[in-house]
Amino acid sequence: MSLLTLRWAKAVLLMLCVGIVPHTMAAIDRSALDSAVQKAGELSRTHTLLVAIDGETVIDRGWRGHATDETANIKSLSKLLISALVGIAIERDIIAGVDQPVVELLDRRVPGDVDHRVNDITVGHLLSMQAGLERTSGANYAGWVASDNWVRDALTRPMVGEPGGRMRYSTGNSHLLSAALTEASGRSTLALMRDWLGEPLGIAIPAWTRDPQGIYFGGNEMSLTPQALLRLAELYRQQGKHAGEQVLTAEWIERSWAPRTRSVFNQDLYGYGWFRTELDDTTVHYGWGYGGQLLFVIPARNMTIIMTSDPTPPSNGSTYLEQAKAVVERMIAAVEPS
Repeated sequence: MSLLTLRWAKAVLLMLCVGIVPHTMAAIDRSALDSAVQKAGELSRTHTLLVAIDGETVIDRGWRGHATDETANIKSLSKLLISALVGIAIERDIIAGVDQPVVELLDRRVPGDVDHRVNDITVGHLLSMQAGLERTSGANYAGWVASDNWVRDALTRPMVGEPGGRMRYSTGNSHLLSAALTEASGRSTLALMRDWLGEPLGIAIPAWTRDPQGIYFGGNEMSLTPQALLRLAELYRQQGKHAGEQVLTAEWIERSWAPRTRSVFNQDLYGYGWFRTELDDTTVHYGWGYGGQLLFVIPARNMTIIMTSDPTPPSNGSTYLEQAKAVVERMIAAVEPS
């Protein structure tokens, strides 16, 4: 009997002795799960792996000198936290809603020479990467972060599509949301993050990169521990609740997961910062950061998975993502549906 199985058996026995009837725990094929974990560690970039089932951590592994209680650069996984902040800001009436034009929130930060179609870009368009502006990611990234005003640079890029059109993944969109949150609330994104997510979840949120105007980078260069990411994943799995507190509304989580467009990089569906795919014939919601920073929520298995990886170039892009997803699919298959 494995240590995990023995621990669960003791817990069930204790609850029965005091008259508590436990909920049905997911059945795990431990051999299949351990085999998948080994495959995860064999991937060339993997640093850490956490797997939780029914809220209990069943896998906590680190490779190549890394551990799950050490901070890691989560890259674009930070877009999930920006999305969560937007949801809370809407709940608190700081943002009117996803249909509010972002120029109303940015106010004085909007340059006078923007394309008139910028006025039609909404908060929702930025969240779903459908702003229509030329991307600041990929080949344009270095020039954007080298500019003296990231907000102005993002807003004055050519309109290469209509707002609400096809997905064009751009970290500039997330940074505009960080600026909008700062302008509308009168507080830094760091302060909001610590107050609205860090404190209720009991996680530390270190300061991270800021633009030349002092706006915290919206959607990149944040550092969190994998264990902190697991709490975020569990928050979404638990429909916005943590330790009995409603941190996010269940409605916002459903809106964030709802498909609004499709990624041209991997063909997966995309909502408000979240990708959606099917693994082992099961719906999976996930976040993806450069180099292989990954967060998975699998509601049908009551399961959450965190993977962190080498954040330095070259990242192997979608190829490495597909390798990681293949391993995750094996982990999902090792757990019976709840």
